[in-house]
Amino acid sequence: MSSYIDAARPETAPSETSRFRPAIHFTARNTWLNDPNGLVFYDGVYHLFFQNNPYGNVWGHMSWGHATSRDLLHWTEHPVAIACDEEEDIYSGSVVVDRGNTSGFGTAEAPALVAIYTSAYKTASEHSGTQAQSLAYSTDAGMTWQKYGNNPVLTRNSANFRDPKVFRYEGDQGSCWVMVAVEAQHQKVVFYRSEDLKSWDFLSNFGPANADAGEWECPDLFPLAVDGDPENIKWVLIVNVNPGAVAGGSGGQYFVGNFDGISFTPDPGSVTAPEGLASLSQPAAASAALQQCLWLDWGRDCYASVSFSNVPDGRRILIGWMNNWDYANELPTDPWRSSMTLAREVRLTAVNGSARLIQQPVLAGAPAEEGLPTAADLMDADTFELRNSALRLPDAVPGSALIIEADILPGSAKRFDVRLLGSSDASKGIVLSYDTASAQLVLDRRQSGNTGFHGKFASVESVPVDLENGVLKLLIVVDHCSVEVFAQGGAVVLTDLVFPDTDSPENWLSVEEGSATILKLAVSTLF
Repeated sequence: MSSYIDAARPETAPSETSRFRPAIHFTARNTWLNDPNGLVFYDGVYHLFFQNNPYGNVWGHMSWGHATSRDLLHWTEHPVAIACDEEEDIYSGSVVVDRGNTSGFGTAEAPALVAIYTSAYKTASEHSGTQAQSLAYSTDAGMTWQKYGNNPVLTRNSANFRDPKVFRYEGDQGSCWVMVAVEAQHQKVVFYRSEDLKSWDFLSNFGPANADAGEWECPDLFPLAVDGDPENIKWVLIVNVNPGAVAGGSGGQYFVGNFDGISFTPDPGSVTAPEGLASLSQPAAASAALQQCLWLDWGRDCYASVSFSNVPDGRRILIGWMNNWDYANELPTDPWRSSMTLAREVRLTAVNGSARLIQQPVLAGAPAEEGLPTAADLMDADTFELRNSALRLPDAVPGSALIIEADILPGSAKRFDVRLLGSSDASKGIVLSYDTASAQLVLDRRQSGNTGFHGKFASVESVPVDLENGVLKLLIVVDHCSVEVFAQGGAVVLTDLVFPDTDSPENWLSVEEGSATILKLAVSTLF
């Protein structure tokens, strides 16, 4: 770590944590974080690098922070990995394991980890005003890093060329490294190839398409088998957009299609408007069109999602930044500010003839409290009916996250609610509701506690959700300052930050204007 950072970095001893600090979501100890960077699995360890301000808890002085985990739930923070200096800030990027030693930074027996990151050049640099792609490498399993002496390795003389995701491609075009980056303000994904990570050749562009009213950032590209069939491989292209996401502000969209080693071609079902949505002049038309795009998350607080490299068994695991640029710098936490989503394993499944992502949180490996209720414990029956009534669930527990699993058959009910982090005042809390007439799943945080720190924070998010054989299936993860909802096995996800009042640990399930059958109800805690 350079003296540039050492001179101003806050004390690293743990400080008193606020009641909002998550139990199972990563936060920096006492500084700011945003985009996850350089996600890589190596030698039994998951490495999470991230955009970090080593000076304080608002955005600025971007460097790569670093944390490691063996289970994706419990993280150890390390010193800054790649530090900003007088000439450059260190923007987002990725890390690869250079097993063939194509870069020459390691050996065949001991491959280097190579980071490909965006240099955001300052006035002291000869490249001032541009963003370009640079390298750093580690020969000690990612714990210390050396910047390459001939940076940058790729420039377009652009002020907004950034966020390289690099992976090893094996296919019709041979074996090579492929870079997926963005021209952010042109809403374009740009593809390059390289033999050695140092010299890059242009391949193609993609975009604008679908949600393109804001900047495109943090792309990712990876193959997945549809419903596990190795003969049916599709490629998923993630493009994060800010502003202009479906819930407002920041969010992540995706496309499904084919990549031939040169260009990405989306499937017809992935593209809603051939020339994107920016040309739609009527707000109502644009909003309706956004609903037709493919979104990783329909909530307000999941952005910059990218996947881990080098995970065994072909698994694809994402992590996002749990925040929104609309209010990110003003969250009511101190000394830390901002956190990551849970890690989510993603798969592709066929839905009405088109491939769609499903996401499930990675929860295995966290200690669980025994003896919390199932449906049989709560109502003395494996299944039960609620009619115009409410059932109190176990309260939130300080130091733990609450996991609620529920399968609900609506029956004659017009609506049912899960009220989270509330109190004896039934108007308080975050409300997850399902309206049977409109088939809309709604997450309402307007009465969730502290919402007044920014005018755009109080919000209501909604998404259409089709029942499966008449049943709504919910997996809800409630941490100290967040709610993540995985509906219908992860086909629909909503993530929202919340900052509840001190007297708000209560959770309720209620049914209105009719009856509903609770087929499954289980509550557990993780810490």
